[in-house]
Amino acid sequence: MDSAAVEIDGSVMEGGGQILRVSAALSCIVGTAIKIAKIRAGRSTPGLRPQHLTGLQLVSDLCSGGLQGATIGSTDISLSPGKIRSGSHTADTQTAGSVCLLLQVALPCALYADGVSKFCLKGGTNAEMAPQIDYTLKVFKPIAEKFGVHFDCNVRMRGYYPKGGGEVLVSVDPVKELQPVTLTERGNITKIHGRAFVAGVLPFKLAKDMSAAAVRTIRKEIKELYINIQPLQEKEKAYGNGNGIIIIAESSTGCLFAGSALGKKGVYADKVGIEAAEMLLRNIRHNGCVDEFLQDQLIIFMALAKGTSRIRTGAVTLHTQTAIHIAEQLTQAKFTITKCEDELSSNVTFIIECQGSGVVNPNL
Repeated sequence: MDSAAVEIDGSVMEGGGQILRVSAALSCIVGTAIKIAKIRAGRSTPGLRPQHLTGLQLVSDLCSGGLQGATIGSTDISLSPGKIRSGSHTADTQTAGSVCLLLQVALPCALYADGVSKFCLKGGTNAEMAPQIDYTLKVFKPIAEKFGVHFDCNVRMRGYYPKGGGEVLVSVDPVKELQPVTLTERGNITKIHGRAFVAGVLPFKLAKDMSAAAVRTIRKEIKELYINIQPLQEKEKAYGNGNGIIIIAESSTGCLFAGSALGKKGVYADKVGIEAAEMLLRNIRHNGCVDEFLQDQLIIFMALAKGTSRIRTGAVTLHTQTAIHIAEQLTQAKFTITKCEDELSSNVTFIIECQGSGVVNPNL
């Protein structure tokens, strides 16, 4: 193991799988060996879970790296990266572990490969404690494209907790370097749409109930917009049983926000719809340009881009602070967070500014 390995404390701040994803991806991109200790130390099941392990193996595979300590439950790993290689990679959590979180760790690395990368990712597509695949495609993807990130994603099969069985095929184009992004003007909300789904043996009525409850909840606060939340029965492209909802709001300046929720045994469909609607409303109220989930997902791209990015957000989340902490440890990027008092309303927004490190793809 390289003696110059950067040591990362996996228990700091948010202290979860996100530290692994951001540090493994950046290690791979900047070519710096890392040692991560105290992985998920404060969690009820400390150490690596199947999804984290699969993600680390995927990155190691991508960058022909040396990975040590990578076993379920391990709290210490080390990764020494080699050259990032394009081509085809498969990652299977063999559980309902999130394919979206696998993509979170693999996508930044693939941008710095020598050609197109193709991933076959297997696990949960609509899973708890992770973005739903619909979020990744409808909210994350259009905003990531502003940085120059281009990927295609084909959802072959949807998979839910606890069985998993979902599968997505992703193709990622390499970049020479990423562009900085400015997202500071929110504009007005112009459109609200979404999908409420049931899969497997669950009755279609659940989808209609989730949709109706969500529309009712949003109507109380936003009266003038047509709200279209399509109830859907997932047919042959779904494995196992599941239900859930995602609602997306678009602004006049192209900002995107979402609220989502998944059904659980014993939880009324109305309650699921209301939960998603309230999450969306909470993320629209603050007048920032990204929701609380996109906020931390953009940090790695801001850190890698060449130039200054500025993004207006609501309250800065612990996930975001953690991503910034890791990005500053592993790249030359410098972040500042400034509070903006809005004289027109009681909203407090923040501007996250980043002098990007301008990483250039050495393989292109």
